[in-house]
Amino acid sequence: MLIVIENLLTRNDVDAFRERLGQAEWVDGAQSAGSRSVAVKQNLQVERNCPIGVELGNTILRRLGDSPTFASAALAEKIWPPVFNLYQDGGHYGTHVDSALMRWPEANLTLRSDMSATIFLSDPDEYEGGELLVEGQYGAQAVKLAAGDMVLYPSSSLHQVTPVTSGQRICAILWLQSAVADNTRREMLFELDQSIQALSFGRTVDDPDIDRLIHVYHNLVRHWAVV
Repeated sequence: MLIVIENLLTRNDVDAFRERLGQAEWVDGAQSAGSRSVAVKQNLQVERNCPIGVELGNTILRRLGDSPTFASAALAEKIWPPVFNLYQDGGHYGTHVDSALMRWPEANLTLRSDMSATIFLSDPDEYEGGELLVEGQYGAQAVKLAAGDMVLYPSSSLHQVTPVTSGQRICAILWLQSAVADNTRREMLFELDQSIQALSFGRTVDDPDIDRLIHVYHNLVRHWAVV
């Protein structure tokens, strides 16, 4: 299941990000690829400890904290700090799966990757190609969103970024560990929570039908979550 969160970043945010990223330190993205992925990864990314990247990554984390849709979809326990990448001149990332366990010794962080996210910082008309293709039960889905939008998808999915044949595709990516590791259960909880929110609109606070649904939701989280 792919979940799109529109306007995670405002247009002003995107413009400010693009200006700051123009001053950042960019390195070969293959440096962070695994032993197999390095052969299919061709892009640039901001050095992990670059102060500009850290600053902008913290802004994204604050925006995520303010998003009820993200909270509902992710049930996040840990978030890997955002990484900024750039594809141009045929740059691409071939079919791969994200590492199940991600370790950052300097930050004393170990994370089980349950969900991956891409936040688009370039508009679709700024580049050709560069679709994020995520393979699922019913085939591959192509994602190419407006600047400021984010897509969430299971880290267990095979996915790729197709070659950027013109222009520049600039994005931020991140990974998270959810309190509910199972994709199917997490998706059911998200659908239930979204339905509760929709049904609650315009109803009284003490609606017994809504209360029962909330009761079911929280007991399912209690049953399935591992924290």
